[in-house]
Amino acid sequence: MLPSPPPDGELATGFRLASLDAFRGLAMAAMVVANNPGSWSFIYPGLRHADWHGCTPVDLIFPAFLTIVGVAMPFALGRYQAAGRPGATVYRRVGRRVLVLFGLGLLLNGFPTYNLAHIRILGVLQRIALAYGLAALAVLHLSRRGRWLLVAVILVGYAALLLGVPDGLSPTDNPGAWLDRRLLGTAHLYQAPPFGGLGDPESLLGTLPATATVLVGVGVGDWLRSQPRSIRTSLGLALAGLGGMLLGWGWGWVLPLNKALWTSSYVLFTSGVSLVLLAGLYHWVDVQRGRPWAWPLEVMGQNAILLFVGSGLVGRLLRRVSIPHGSDSIPLNTWIYETLCRPWAGEYGGSLLYAGVTLGLWWVVLYGLYRRRWFLRV
Repeated sequence: MLPSPPPDGELATGFRLASLDAFRGLAMAAMVVANNPGSWSFIYPGLRHADWHGCTPVDLIFPAFLTIVGVAMPFALGRYQAAGRPGATVYRRVGRRVLVLFGLGLLLNGFPTYNLAHIRILGVLQRIALAYGLAALAVLHLSRRGRWLLVAVILVGYAALLLGVPDGLSPTDNPGAWLDRRLLGTAHLYQAPPFGGLGDPESLLGTLPATATVLVGVGVGDWLRSQPRSIRTSLGLALAGLGGMLLGWGWGWVLPLNKALWTSSYVLFTSGVSLVLLAGLYHWVDVQRGRPWAWPLEVMGQNAILLFVGSGLVGRLLRRVSIPHGSDSIPLNTWIYETLCRPWAGEYGGSLLYAGVTLGLWWVVLYGLYRRRWFLRV
């Protein structure tokens, strides 16, 4: 953890979009609430992932974060594009970020036992790492038109692959699951239902459409760099988002929206939702200069990776520490929920209260780091 360099939303010229940090913070806040209920048995429907096909509010969080990763990339890598052919420095920077993010994902997956014979290799941070790395190469070597063409090729080709093979939309017989079993082995895949070690919700093949999500964000970032901060820009961004939502929803009648498979229709629909949300934040934070109300989100957005990793590690610790309870013992997080949250707010309300308090405590920690200008940059 070091004093912060210029954030991803800032160029050497001083051009900065505070809405990018606010959007990143919003995605992280939603993630903490979704991943830390007081009880997994009592979760409001909107805070549950779709069983398989479909898209709930929680299913929008991961693609939102990937979209904002893409939006920030032209600001972070723009100086290297302007300099012409990228040199070794930028490749080292991209490679280092990929390796650190992938390593942090393995840190979370193995904690605290680290049984290397059965550790899950893939995961959320691993997908972010790989999708970022592939998208960065596209940014550095392809024109804007070339990147949009690549997005189209990925989405159409991936859709054709899923629909063109028997059981291509099933949890364990889709092409991504087949590839993961052969490259990684069943012991290193997601063991919980509906996969049971035969597939993974962050499959290697699914990284391709996830990269398309990042590249959609890259296209938006390119466009924002050339636009004035005005209501017309906000409206243009919102209309583009609505168009993506409609295209994804329509495509979903043929190729269902599916987060685990990261279907092409899911890419378009969730990218559209992300752009509509970004348009609102961009308008109120950067156009209307309404930063005070968005400032708490910016605090979380400035340390998004620390929040993701830290909340994951602490959550696992709370589940492993046991507290005496009658003649038996229960995990510490369950004791907190049943003793402090459920009696006051009920089963579902108490579960949400536990998640909200978790988020509030993490915000206090991140605020302390923010005051000292300490940010985890990878």
